[in-house]
Formats: sequence, structure tokens, C-alpha cells
Amino acid sequence: MNSVHIPNDLSQLLEGSNVHIQLSVPQLVEKILSRNEGVLTSTGAISVSTGKYTGRSPQDKFIVQEESIKDKIDWGHSNQPISADVFNSLLQKVLDYLKQKNELFVFKGFAGADKKTQLPIQIINEYAWHNLFAHQLFIRPSDEELMTHTPGFTIISAPNFKADPMIDGTKSETFIIISFEQRTIIIGGTEYAGEIKKAIFSIMNYLLPENNIFSMHCSANVGVEGDVALFFGLSGTGKTTLSADPKRRLIGDDEHGWSSTGVFNIEGGCYAKTINLSREKEPQIFDAIHFGSVLENVVLNPVTRIADYDDSSLTENTRAAYPIYAIDNVILPSIAGHPNTIVFLTADAFGVLPPISKLTREQALYHFLSGYTSKLAGTERGVTSPEATFSTCFGAPFLPLPATRYAEMLGEKILEHNATVFLVNTGWTGGEYGVGIRMKLSYTRAMVQAAIEGELNHVETVKDDIFGLHIPLHIAGVPDEVLQPSKTWADPQAYEEKAKELAGKFRENFKKFTKVPAEIEVEGGPVA
Repeated sequence: MNSVHIPNDLSQLLEGSNVHIQLSVPQLVEKILSRNEGVLTSTGAISVSTGKYTGRSPQDKFIVQEESIKDKIDWGHSNQPISADVFNSLLQKVLDYLKQKNELFVFKGFAGADKKTQLPIQIINEYAWHNLFAHQLFIRPSDEELMTHTPGFTIISAPNFKADPMIDGTKSETFIIISFEQRTIIIGGTEYAGEIKKAIFSIMNYLLPENNIFSMHCSANVGVEGDVALFFGLSGTGKTTLSADPKRRLIGDDEHGWSSTGVFNIEGGCYAKTINLSREKEPQIFDAIHFGSVLENVVLNPVTRIADYDDSSLTENTRAAYPIYAIDNVILPSIAGHPNTIVFLTADAFGVLPPISKLTREQALYHFLSGYTSKLAGTERGVTSPEATFSTCFGAPFLPLPATRYAEMLGEKILEHNATVFLVNTGWTGGEYGVGIRMKLSYTRAMVQAAIEGELNHVETVKDDIFGLHIPLHIAGVPDEVLQPSKTWADPQAYEEKAKELAGKFRENFKKFTKVPAEIEVEGGPVA
């Protein structure tokens, strides 16, 4: 994973007197303030605005169609091909642009807490606050590691460089382009820092499976007895919230690998959604936001600089970036054993999926491949209200390889380690979005706790008539009627119609998987 190719112009760029390499957090904060890139909040965090782009731009992400990888990539909507000529031309323009800047900022670190497969990375930023973001989100090297650090992949981020689609071969002014052969990613035309984070995740989702390691869009934590739990789900479904459990140590909140020895965090920090954040509901996340943290698009009181986490006037996708050790109860290094419990999180806008159900192996692979959830407002540009969507493996925008490759690895891991899998709906109950209400976090926490502690492994269940899911009849701390969605709707017929509508969407979506064993579709999907 450590072969290196550094373009000559990039080497020259990094030798300039305007380049600041590996500034400390206080130094970066000073730069951010002096350059008017952000302001300090009442807790000492840096608050910034990302301008018109407050979410990712998946339609502007490309992979260079190179000889060594062209037959491996799952080309399509999530992995759009672009030519090497277009990439090289844009790379040169970006380098020429950055040479003119008074200051540039470089972070050297790692992706992957497991040193056996750790990827050395280098992030070059036009903005000081982007460099602080990288410093907090990725794994920081020791002084000794820094002396021998040779980047295996480089990100070059120039938000104020805007492409011309007519000339540069892009779809808009924004571009995120990955070259696996040149080990380089260029990002331009967007200030949204999440593009940096997810670009590294995308390349790890290619590199890790090539080393027979299952890469996962999930959070993870570990109990006092070493029992590991994984939480799969798209942004906004509860990965960060549910994994930040004061009774368990956090391994990571978003991206992990599962090797022959166990799980490890790909990152060194957390990137939490902060909309409606409160100390009462999420104390660990609330208290992690202090000096060195970065708040994106969070509205502040202009005088007190106190964050108003309930204000969504800039975007629903408000964020906080902080190092993982800002959470009190973490495991460092971020490595643990094999998972005992796997939780798939979905925010069902139809309001018909049960709040928790136990899955067979076939159902687990069916729902993993389906990746059903509701795309929540603000996570991507143009999304203003929840939309039902299927995101393969709960992370389609970041998976370069065919979905079946990841599903096969999950299936092997479930069998090998006898992991129990649950589907948890953190979305709506009592009706669809706009009619019903969002599932109470206290109920979800009680259900997840029962699942992780093994209390649901042998309880009495009822089989759902439409989805075939196995629903527990009783869970401490949760009203019995909440467990069965049909009983929460005022109109049973309306529930059945909506449930069958969603079941139809599952079947229609699954048609795209032509190489999946028949038993997964037959035994894993809806039954009515």
C-alpha cells in the first residue's frame, strides 16, 4: 500500500518558503484567525462557513480510468470515469494556482490504526482551517514517525480554484478526482471539508479489500469484556450518536477495517452532525467540542459566540470535527477484536420498518446490499427533505469496487465469527415523514443496548408479514406497541399500503444485483 509517485511540480511546490508543514493546533488556530477564515466560539472551537456548498458533491467525483485499475472499478454513477489527460491538465492548473498563494499548509499523517496496513497520507491545503480539519480527522504521527514519513497518497485541496467544464472536462466548477496510479487526489471548487475525509475513505475502500481486509462505513465500540459492536449506516442515521456510549469505549465513529485479527479505525478523529445537539442527549459529543475542534456552518450568537445547534438556517448538515481523544471513553490505539454484534441503521421515511429486528445471514446480506435509508437534508447538495434511497452497503458513494465484493467479505466474517446482525430503524414511526414522528432516541438506545448485551439472542419474536423480519415482542424500556410498526399507525390499511410500497421498492432495487446467490434474494427480502 506504500508505493509512491510524486509529480515533479508537486515536489517543487512543497519546497517553497510559503509552505507550512505540520503546524501544531495552536499555530493553525492563530493562522485561521489572522487570515479571517473563522472565529473562536465560546468553548474555544473554530467556527467556519463553507459557503454555498454545505454538503458533498457526488456528481462531481471522478476516478481516473487507468490501466491498472480499470477492470476492477465498479464504474457508474458513484464511480464516474475521467481520462488521465483531463486529470493531468487539471492537476497542473491546480499546482500553478497554488504556487501563487502566499501560504500553503501541509499535514502528514496516516489512514488506518493497524500499523501492518497503515497508509501514510499527505494533505496540502489552500486554507489553514482545512489543514486543522485534516489534523483532527486523520491519525497524527509521532515525532519519530514524522522523520521517516513518505506519503503513499496525497490530497491537494484548492477550494478557490474553480474548473471550467467546457475546457476542463468536468461537470461543474467543482471536482474531486482520484488517480490511483499517481497516488494523488485533487479537490477544487468546494470549501466543504467532508470531501477531504471521504476522498481518503474512498481510496481505502479500494486498497483494503486488495489486502483481504473488509472496509466498512460504520462506527464501532467495545465493552468492558472486549465485546465489539459495529454500526453501519449513512450520514444522519445515528452511527456517531449510538457508538458514543458512556458505558463502552469508542473505537471510531465512521470508517473501519476488519482484518484477520479484528477491527481498526481508519481515522483519528470524529466528524459529528451537530443539528439539535445538546449535552442532555449526546453529552460525549457536546463536551468534545472545545479548543482545536472545527465547527462547520453552525450559527453563533454574534456577541457571546455561543453555538446555536438548533439553528439550521445555513444547512441541516452542521458538523463538528474533533480528535477521537476528545471523547473521554475511547480505546487507543483504535484497534479491537472481532465483532459480536452488527447493527444496520436506517432512517425509514416511510415509517413502516420495525425499530429493531433480528436478521438471518441471508437477510443481513440482503439488507447490506440494499442499504436502504432516507437521505437526510443537507448531507448532499440539493437535498432539502428526507428522500427514500438505496445506498449499496450503506456507503455506495465511497465504494470503488463492485458491491458484491464487500457483501461476500461480510458474509464470510459473519460465519467465521458467529456475529449477530440487527436492523434498527432510527427514522419514523406512527406514519410516514410529515405524518409520524421520529423514533425516540431513548427507545433506540434501549433496543441497541439490549442487542449488544445479548439480551435479544433468544427472546420471543414475531415474524413481520410483509418484510419477513423477526421482531422482538418485549424489550425493557420500550413500549411493546412501539416494537411493531403496524400498531403505531392510526389507520392499519394505510400502514399496509405504505409497507407494501416500500417492499416493492426493495424488490425493484435488488434487480440490479445479477450475480448474487438466489437464496439471498429469496430468503432475505420481503415476503409479501
